[in-house]
Amino acid sequence: MKYRLSAPLVALFLLGIGPALAAEQADFGTVDISPPEDALTLARVLHEGGPRLISVTSYEQGTITGRVLDVLTDDPITAFQTLGFQGLADLVAEPGAALQVPASDLLIPVALGNSYIAAGTNFSEHAAESTVEDGPFLFPKAVQPTGPYSNVPAGDGLLDFEVELCFVGFDPIQLDRLPAHVGLFLCNDYTDRAKLMRHIDPFDVTSGNGFTTGKSAPGFMPIGNLFVIPRDHATFVPSVALSLYLNGELRQHAFQSQAIWDLEETLEQVALRQDVTWEYNGTDVSLSLVENTIPVRTAILGGTPSGTLFQGLSFSQQVSGTLQWLAGGWDKPFAYWIIEIYIADAQEAEAFLQPGDAVTIHVDRLGVIANKIVE
Repeated sequence: MKYRLSAPLVALFLLGIGPALAAEQADFGTVDISPPEDALTLARVLHEGGPRLISVTSYEQGTITGRVLDVLTDDPITAFQTLGFQGLADLVAEPGAALQVPASDLLIPVALGNSYIAAGTNFSEHAAESTVEDGPFLFPKAVQPTGPYSNVPAGDGLLDFEVELCFVGFDPIQLDRLPAHVGLFLCNDYTDRAKLMRHIDPFDVTSGNGFTTGKSAPGFMPIGNLFVIPRDHATFVPSVALSLYLNGELRQHAFQSQAIWDLEETLEQVALRQDVTWEYNGTDVSLSLVENTIPVRTAILGGTPSGTLFQGLSFSQQVSGTLQWLAGGWDKPFAYWIIEIYIADAQEAEAFLQPGDAVTIHVDRLGVIANKIVE
């Protein structure tokens, strides 16, 4: 691993340094929907006594217009496995009565497992801000997904946000070839920066050590309200524009084409880490492969752009922590003292998410995640 500054302190800058982007107003109630010749857009709603799978034709002013699909499942992965892309596309194209529901009524759109493959520093500006030159890295995220409008507990650490595009296969994904079709959805990869910083290896951030611990608390994986199946994901994905807002202010914005690793490269990198394990809650966890494949319902998180709340450690915090170590704190690494000073300062300044904050992800063609931060 190489750094622009040759000191282990720099490694503690972690992910997501960068100033807030200029404020921008967005209509969170309106989302452009892909025409069916480009992608199938699906969602789940409660209808006639149970959850039903619907095709979405418009998303305007907080209202979803679609049609209930005549298929014996409310899960889009199961529907695809039964019908295939063209069969599902034909079903979507059948005429039928329109259904209108508030967007706020949409359910979690797909059934997933509780173990995912996540990429760190996968956007160049994000990597530059964290001073990591050796490129992205991988780690497991282990948490049950929650719905698009779920509350997220602030906890007693330093809660941060990360908008990400997620990929999921309809069959086990082979690591040596791209699948013909993938499902896409949004997620917010919430992170407790305090817990993450206390568990990383400051001399080798790209090992991914500590990231599972900092990113796997209950509620840290809300997913978007739409499930999208592109006809050709290789041409669809690069134009996806990720945007995240904090209390209405734009904080993160980038096109997925700016990611360093695309899906093909990510699969190649997963193959190189088949035998790697990470410590999490006293046990070893891995990328949860089965016979050299990524199981169905295992999401692949594509990384986050710059603009998270973490802004790096100040020079004064580095100096203060080093002085505490020199003054007799030799029983712990000097990085420990710097981290604890940073955490204490950030908590006093309320620099991270606080109860009452609203975090909204709004991405055309992919939908919305709207979370309130609670005690």
